[in-house]
Amino acid sequence: MKHAQPRLDSLGAYPFERLKALLADVQVNPDLAHIDAGAGEPRLPLPGFVRETLDAHISGFSRYPPSRGILALREAIAAWLMRRYGLVSINPDTQVLTANGTREALFTVAHALVNPDFFHRKPFEKPFVLMPNPMYQIYLGAAVTAGAQPYFMPCTPETGYAPDLNAVPQDVWQRTAFVYVCSPSNPTCWVADTAYYKQLLTLADTHDFYIVADECYSEIYQDMPPAGLLEVCQQSGNKDFSRCLVMNSLSKRSALPGMRSGFIAGDTQLIARFAKLRSYTGSATPLPLQHIAAAAWSDETHVEQQRHIYRQSLRMFFEAYGEGEPPVGSFFAWLPVSDGEAFAAAAFEQQTVTVLPGSYLSADDADGCNPGAGYIRAALVDGPEKAAELARRLKNVRF
Repeated sequence: MKHAQPRLDSLGAYPFERLKALLADVQVNPDLAHIDAGAGEPRLPLPGFVRETLDAHISGFSRYPPSRGILALREAIAAWLMRRYGLVSINPDTQVLTANGTREALFTVAHALVNPDFFHRKPFEKPFVLMPNPMYQIYLGAAVTAGAQPYFMPCTPETGYAPDLNAVPQDVWQRTAFVYVCSPSNPTCWVADTAYYKQLLTLADTHDFYIVADECYSEIYQDMPPAGLLEVCQQSGNKDFSRCLVMNSLSKRSALPGMRSGFIAGDTQLIARFAKLRSYTGSATPLPLQHIAAAAWSDETHVEQQRHIYRQSLRMFFEAYGEGEPPVGSFFAWLPVSDGEAFAAAAFEQQTVTVLPGSYLSADDADGCNPGAGYIRAALVDGPEKAAELARRLKNVRF
């Protein structure tokens, strides 16, 4: 395959493919019903407006949808951003794009923002894309296939699971194309505060790089709504959101992962660049689903109801587990174990439970250490009773 893309070949298997291989020959306990806590796929009841909105716009399946998204949807997203983050304004025409979920957007953004030839006079100096480690693995795949060099920021108990901005050398900042930040974090559940975003904005201005904020879990929290990047931009006087893009979706907020509906918002110039790329690469969300998305961004009742379920699920899980406390953001339990892979295999065999080894969501650092190796991630997506049952089973795993 002499013409095949070598960057793609350098990537390992995706986490769920690795998990499938790990468990392929494991025989489960036939006396227990399966609990799938591996994927972060909300399995809560559909919001009531979904069916009626679909019925009202069903004819839209016969028309091609615009790749930027219909105006009604972009206006609903802009209105939500203003309500949620107190933004004075955001232009739905020039500062908002729709996407088929944030997975597509988070991957494609690297191909819009990375110039792999920037350091052509020093061919071994690729631009850096900074990312947390552990991470959502799309960041890694995006950076590598775009021709950048991933730079991993370890998220460990010593840093409070925050990517430590102060530990990044100056020469790395000078070669940085952009930084991925995820808050609330998948998988560690860390939440960025205003001070963190302000420091990152200052660094971006100083070293001329972009910030891509993955805020998919922004509406799943315990007490206070997490800060958002655009909100902090406005507080810092950056009212045009220069250098910044935010991504969010309905997968977590509205428990609609099958919709594949999300958005990109922020810097007008970056949005224009992204829109041009999407006109070539991004298949648009079908029109009926865009109308459902507009209804979802316009309604908070279903979000509050689901947030209450997640809070109960987290509380009941940790009460039954007997160790740790509910995270302030997201619906994950990031649990320390001696060996994540061995624990996941034993949990599947003994307790008919699927969890994800933390090492599958991490990358080895320069010393060959994987900061996720001693963890598992459990997604609490089936309601409080199932969360408590999951905790009891995990406590009984022996390996």
